[in-house]
Amino acid sequence: MSAPLENIKVLDLTHMLAGPYASMLIADLGAEVVKVEPPGKGEITRGLYKDHPDYSLDGVSPYHITLARNKKSLTLDLKQEKGKQLFYELVKKFDVVLDNFSSGVTERLGIDFPTLKQYNPKIITCSISGFGKGEADRPAYDQILQAYGGGMSITGEDENHPVRAGIPIADLSSGMFSIIGILSALQKRDKDGVGDHVDISMLDCQVSLLTYMATMNTISGIEPKPIGNQHFLHVPYNSYKTADGFIIISVVHEDFWPNLLDALDLEEFRGEEYKTVQGRLADRKNIDKVISEKLEHKPSSHWLDLLAKHRVPSGPINSVRDALEDPLVKKRNMIVDLEQPSGSTAKMPGNPIKLESYEENYSPAPELGEHTAEVLEKYLKISSEELDSLKADKII
Repeated sequence: MSAPLENIKVLDLTHMLAGPYASMLIADLGAEVVKVEPPGKGEITRGLYKDHPDYSLDGVSPYHITLARNKKSLTLDLKQEKGKQLFYELVKKFDVVLDNFSSGVTERLGIDFPTLKQYNPKIITCSISGFGKGEADRPAYDQILQAYGGGMSITGEDENHPVRAGIPIADLSSGMFSIIGILSALQKRDKDGVGDHVDISMLDCQVSLLTYMATMNTISGIEPKPIGNQHFLHVPYNSYKTADGFIIISVVHEDFWPNLLDALDLEEFRGEEYKTVQGRLADRKNIDKVISEKLEHKPSSHWLDLLAKHRVPSGPINSVRDALEDPLVKKRNMIVDLEQPSGSTAKMPGNPIKLESYEENYSPAPELGEHTAEVLEKYLKISSEELDSLKADKII
């Protein structure tokens, strides 16, 4: 079976996380992704934790091992005119150019959409930046955008201690939105025959994720506040400590409330006043207290089995290791074993996009410049003598 994106060719100029995550997912789905890196040390994530005694694998960064899988590596110095000309020639053969430089960098390098479309009118360019095209060049790291976009103000136990999400949601979400933008532009190109530029702002993505909470604010004028693991409407809806960990109980429908009473033998809450969510909201603190006191005497597995038998929505708060070892996660091929060039094997999350007709395939992250000769020979018909000259001039 053919890969979903096997005819799509991408020049990947990204670094750190948002862009590399996007190009990783596209590569997983079969696109030919050529990672364009500066000669010498390559893209910055190659160096992150590469010598860490716990997190590196045979001197290779865990970032690179994960984010550069299924890609090819081409070294090319875009700051030298000869390197830039080679890039322009490659653009003629490719479908997409993806970057996550700060706003204005592509213009300064001469690789922005207005320039590249002169070489390939059908090219799709996608830029991920902190605040969007043309905005001031300012720091745009994940945590800054989580704060800027409002999400941190509603995360945590109370409004005096805002907390970022445990995963870099600003980076990862902008990477995912960029894929939607690229695929939309490709679809439009198939109809209109011309390329387009996809402008992804990390701030835009964070605001989009506010969804109905933003609408509630605009309707009411009320600022939402952080309430930990509780819910502003459903009760009980919280995390609870057990004898050996924590579990979640989520009564999001009235039908689940009597089931919970039966499962945990909560006779004190059988009264009429507790049959509606409004009544339970009025006594939420006490409800949570009683449930907590009951659960702390037996392990999570005991309670989860009991709650499942009574059809009460619940689940464990897994550690990262627990999640990676979960049978369902493994069953869905969400943990892949990838043999590295060194011979060691790295375990990492797979691709969550599952197609019935496509058998997933993974190749290890490339060594720096591993595919330079292959790409230049394949697309530009460059001879071995020309390659030697480019190496001597430090273009590649």
